[in-house]
Amino acid sequence: MSTLRFHALKEVFKHQPIHIEEKLRRSEIFGANVFSESTMRQFLTKEAYENVMDAISNGSKIDRTVADHISTGMKEWAISKGATHYTHWFQPLTGATAEKHDAFFETIGNGLAIEKFGGGQLVQQEPDASSFPNGGIRNTFEARGYTAWDPTSPAFVLGTTLCIPTIFVAYTGEALDYKTPLLRALQAVDTAAVAVCKYFDKNVKKVNASLGWEQEYFLIDSGLAMSRPDIVLTGRTMLGHSPAKGQQLDDHYFGTIPNRAMAYMRDLETECMLLGIPVKTRHNEVAPNQFELAPIFEEANLAVDHNSLLMDVMDKVAERHNFKVLFHEKPFAGVNGSGKHNNWSLSTNTGVNLLSPGKTPMSNLQFLTFFINTIKAVYDNEDLLRAAIASASNDHRLGANEAPPAIISVFIGEQLTKVLDELENVTDGKLSPQEKTDLKLNVVGKIPDVLLDNTDRNRTSPFAFTGNKFEFRAVGSTANCANPMTVLNSIVAKQLMDFKAEVDKLISKKDMKKDDAIFNILREYIKKSKHILFEGNGYGEAWEKEAKKRGLSNHKTTPEALKAKISKKALQLFEDLGVMNTIESEARYEIEMEEYVLRIQIEGRVIGDIARNHVVPTAVRYQNILIKNVKGLKEIYGDTFKTYAKEQLNLIEDISHHIESINSNVTKMTEERKKANALENLDDKAMAYCNKVKVLFDDIRYHCDKLELLVDDELWPLTKYRELLFTY
Repeated sequence: MSTLRFHALKEVFKHQPIHIEEKLRRSEIFGANVFSESTMRQFLTKEAYENVMDAISNGSKIDRTVADHISTGMKEWAISKGATHYTHWFQPLTGATAEKHDAFFETIGNGLAIEKFGGGQLVQQEPDASSFPNGGIRNTFEARGYTAWDPTSPAFVLGTTLCIPTIFVAYTGEALDYKTPLLRALQAVDTAAVAVCKYFDKNVKKVNASLGWEQEYFLIDSGLAMSRPDIVLTGRTMLGHSPAKGQQLDDHYFGTIPNRAMAYMRDLETECMLLGIPVKTRHNEVAPNQFELAPIFEEANLAVDHNSLLMDVMDKVAERHNFKVLFHEKPFAGVNGSGKHNNWSLSTNTGVNLLSPGKTPMSNLQFLTFFINTIKAVYDNEDLLRAAIASASNDHRLGANEAPPAIISVFIGEQLTKVLDELENVTDGKLSPQEKTDLKLNVVGKIPDVLLDNTDRNRTSPFAFTGNKFEFRAVGSTANCANPMTVLNSIVAKQLMDFKAEVDKLISKKDMKKDDAIFNILREYIKKSKHILFEGNGYGEAWEKEAKKRGLSNHKTTPEALKAKISKKALQLFEDLGVMNTIESEARYEIEMEEYVLRIQIEGRVIGDIARNHVVPTAVRYQNILIKNVKGLKEIYGDTFKTYAKEQLNLIEDISHHIESINSNVTKMTEERKKANALENLDDKAMAYCNKVKVLFDDIRYHCDKLELLVDDELWPLTKYRELLFTY
């Protein structure tokens, strides 16, 4: 075993499980470090409190004078929690979170100082934004960007810092973050859904989109992770032969959580409770050393913030436990990758989940309205949904043995499919009293019973209905949930607006009753969107052929998929809804394409470096040992030595073949990378990296992995899969 691997493994066994004492119940510490509604009641004046709540509920603006009162109360609370600094916490288009810390400290002369935090500092800041991705919205020398407080997501104390969730916009007003378009999309779906809800309940005044994410991840010992340059620089293993035992026995999934991982989880959950992140579920995932945690559903904007915060906290807690968290969608070849399933629904201020059937035919008709409109929205915009989850890392996962394919389809189960089939046969025009009675009693009225027995699941479906919500399974584990949630809420908002316009038209022009008009429009939607429904195996070639016949897109790579974001249809959609203007949409496209290029570029450099500077020299060293052995056999046996050295000679030849293949492929990859870098057009550059550079990774890896099996384990320099995946 190489010295590096030996010391890395030796360090692992020094780490003892860190047991966290849970002295208090979770409910008692939940939100203790959050400037929550109950905390605001204690630290704010009545006027300030009411202003904040009005801003949260109705989106009203907070007067700057009132902001001074709010900031004073927030500062006093934060200091009582040990905070010394504050920061505007935002989510730029890097995909990570960003923060610049300023102290409450302020000098007042004569050697005196005070803790100061005013309303202006709470409401708005001007960070140096020159190095954040902007997609051409502004010049590099124009550094001005503004962060503005988002009162709908509560401030929190992390360590010694008061963190204030904010949006991030350019000097010209364009959004430079993930949160701003999401807030606009949520407003759009709220307005559209409320208008449709009025058909069923006049008391509905607000509709919230809810989100429950499921975060999958790998836990790797930090010492072992640091011994792998590919994990350090790319977040995944660029090479490595599969171990004899992987996940084939299915013994890890839902198995007993290893002690060391459990200690990490308990510590993490305590931190989450303090920060108001309502994590509830933890378990082993399918692959060795892979785990999952999931929270209780929350309002979508808050849920997105909590997931971004969670990923930061996971890294910080991992350091305390000598772990490295791998969020990459496919960190190890041959075993399951990681996703971040986004469970989405819509709920009214009256407490009704619009994607859950009720006890009456009318409530079930409401359910069908939102259910069918969502399916129609996905059908009309399946390529845009695919673009929303496109990334260099997720390309490795989509279509693999555990993940949904790159083809977007909707799974609703056999029973609900039958319900839609019956609705499709509704009479065109006004229903007779008998037809209406039969429909409501025999079809619509029985939906709750249908769902009760509908336990179907389809793990290959990228977008599945799971009882009272839709589960967007294709979202990758590294993703910021705001991206897919912005798209999903936008397309549903547009669809609901179209639906209402069509229903109102039938009511006014054909003198049709409301229920008749709704049934007629829903029937047409079922007919038009049937092609998106799929119940079968999404992995097979048969589905690819069938999907092509149905007119569904199959964009297997990010450069192909992202083009949907700047289609005329998509640009118009976001513009009309006020979610993003054309400049903002095109900027995001440019940023994501450039990120794709840079990630593949980095991976190319890393695999080239490891192959030539680690693998090949080690193979040559072992080959020299074999050559010395053969020379010794020749000295002993003379001309008959080949009889005794046959295996050694074959091994020397095999090693030479793999070394030659590695070097030639690395050279070819380097040349292709240079050609790609010379291209000025970003689209051309991305396609070149995708089709000319990335495709060579597998060949390089193949020969490196073969050498791993041939070279003496004592010499191999890289920590192997069996050590990374099975060292707890």
